[in-house]
Amino acid sequence: EKGTYPVLRELHRWEREPPVLAACENLIQVLIGEEPGPGLENLLEVTVPEELERELLRRDREEEERWQRERK
Repeated sequence: EKGTYPVLRELHRWEREPPVLAACENLIQVLIGEEPGPGLENLLEVTVPEELERELLRRDREEEERWQRERK
């Protein structure tokens, strides 16, 4: 409603750094996603199960390694 999505869309269109592109894509997914359910309004306070946290960290490492390979 406030124009955030069009700004991010333009940034994504001209940005070339993979980490910035990934951050834009992640933020866009948050913006266009469903409203959070009860108890999930503040994602900084949500308890993430250890197994899921390990999986997310693994994916982050893989994505970082892929970016590093692409930059070479």
